[in-house]
Amino acid sequence: MAQRKSKAVSYEIVIGLEVHLQFNTQTKIFCSCANGFGKEPNSQTCPVCLGLPGTLPVLNKKALEYAIKVGLALNCEINSFIKFDRKNYYYPDLPKGYQISQYDLPIARHGHIMIPNDGGWKKIQIHRAHLEEDAGKLIHDTQTNSSLVDYNRTGTPLMEIVSEPDLRSSQEAYDYLQSLKLILQYLNVSDCDMEKGSLRCDANISLRRPGETKLGTKTEVKNMNSFKAVKSALDFEAARQQKILEDGERIVQETRLWDENKAQTLTMRSKEEAHDYRYFPEPDLVPFVAEKETIEKIRQSIPELPLEKMNRLVQEYKLSEYDGRIIIQDQHLAHFFEECAQDYPNTKNLCNWINGPLLQELNTRKISVTALKLSAQDLITIIKKVEEGTLSNLAAKEALTFVIDSGKSANEVISEHNLAQVSDDSTLEKVVDELIEQHPQIADQIKSGKESAIGFLVGQAMRKTQGKANPKKMGELIKRRLLNV
Repeated sequence: MAQRKSKAVSYEIVIGLEVHLQFNTQTKIFCSCANGFGKEPNSQTCPVCLGLPGTLPVLNKKALEYAIKVGLALNCEINSFIKFDRKNYYYPDLPKGYQISQYDLPIARHGHIMIPNDGGWKKIQIHRAHLEEDAGKLIHDTQTNSSLVDYNRTGTPLMEIVSEPDLRSSQEAYDYLQSLKLILQYLNVSDCDMEKGSLRCDANISLRRPGETKLGTKTEVKNMNSFKAVKSALDFEAARQQKILEDGERIVQETRLWDENKAQTLTMRSKEEAHDYRYFPEPDLVPFVAEKETIEKIRQSIPELPLEKMNRLVQEYKLSEYDGRIIIQDQHLAHFFEECAQDYPNTKNLCNWINGPLLQELNTRKISVTALKLSAQDLITIIKKVEEGTLSNLAAKEALTFVIDSGKSANEVISEHNLAQVSDDSTLEKVVDELIEQHPQIADQIKSGKESAIGFLVGQAMRKTQGKANPKKMGELIKRRLLNV
């Protein structure tokens, strides 16, 4: 008798993310060293950030303001009592042998952001967000099989944003990161460039059976340098853990590295707990209170955030949510849209142009709309000339490219490059006569009632005039000549 196969058990994926955000302050968090990227190794250091004996840290006021600003934008409660702690661990990129961080009293906690989910929105809770100093950077030399340390990054103001384990798929994790990054970009507290390390992400992932409330044993995944890598690493880790559980084995709590080349996670070290770091209050930084007036002033400086902007654009300009979501992905693009909308009320058509040809130009050139030599009035001129029949869609896109390349006005490039369509009857009638003479069979089909054949002659006219003939006008002239319409 054949043995009956057991039914595979499905598992629920539980994900929490830790995002490390470098602030773009001019100086580091506890000293006056320049806070910049790409400088000569160890050229932006001093006795304070190197942790030399006898030095004392002084908190960067702007870094504190940025931290409060981020906390408020993430709908967090702000702790007005500011205290720092020492997180003790030894690693070559940490010169002091400890990191100044926050432990029991983070600057912000109990917040949330919204992410798109199945046509609606899902709330992802923020557990905490705290301020700390960044470590240095290890540079591994495979040729000499050695590692070098660059301490330029040491002391960079860093905010760690920790979500609750509310994410249930790698796609939700990806959407959360995109939504969070957009908020941070609107705040202008960081360039959020993952390639520079300005934005880094660690992921905690565990599995449990559906219906269970207790979290499973988690692993932490590091070394992911893009949101796409985060998604891929989580997919791999979920599959790896599921196989272990289905084989009746146990998950080991550990930290794993994502290997982009092998497309898999690899064991790095056993996972530390909070007590392993021997936290205690930082003795060199006196606790203090951030006044309510200061916090409220920072709140007033927060600009309109992405979701608020999208809801307003949808209501005020009657946009679809799809168009609104695309436009808010760049706050400068959203501003450009509103500038155009002041003089051009057909916002749906305007969205089609901004989210289509203009966005394609931006992506191709890898620049923001602020760097383009394009005014709102020039884009409106191009759109209106298409509506008037002066420009074909193809010619209009060419005009847009020429305006961006040259910085000249739309009317100038249309004239210089002879992009306007031919619409005068006398010129087009000659073209119609020539086509009828060249294609008598097609003309007979049209006369006999097969009006679909008109499209063939219009196409030939466009080819003959190198796209300059107005196709609508051509169709009308052909009908008039052959059908007396």
